[in-house]
Amino acid sequence: MSCARNVSFTIKNGQIDEFKRLMNTEVLPLLKKENGFRQDLTILGSKTGMSTSVWDDRACAETYNTKTYPQVLKTLSPVLDGTPRVETFDTILSIVH
Repeated sequence: MSCARNVSFTIKNGQIDEFKRLMNTEVLPLLKKENGFRQDLTILGSKTGMSTSVWDDRACAETYNTKTYPQVLKTLSPVLDGTPRVETFDTILSIVH
């Protein structure tokens, strides 16, 4: 069963453009190389946002969480306010139009 990994975060004042740049040039290329990675949707309000990634299975998501996510967190830490909250869910429905 596929699973989704949701990361909730807050961006520091004045760092939205840098966050977007880091996501596009540093984080997404890493995700695309990960075994079992399917897709990512990152949304942003004024300063808070969430990034939901979908994985083939929980094992792939956990491997990413332990091996690659610490590097992602280090890359994004200059633009994040506080530590992101990570939750993992089973995917029960996914529709792509």
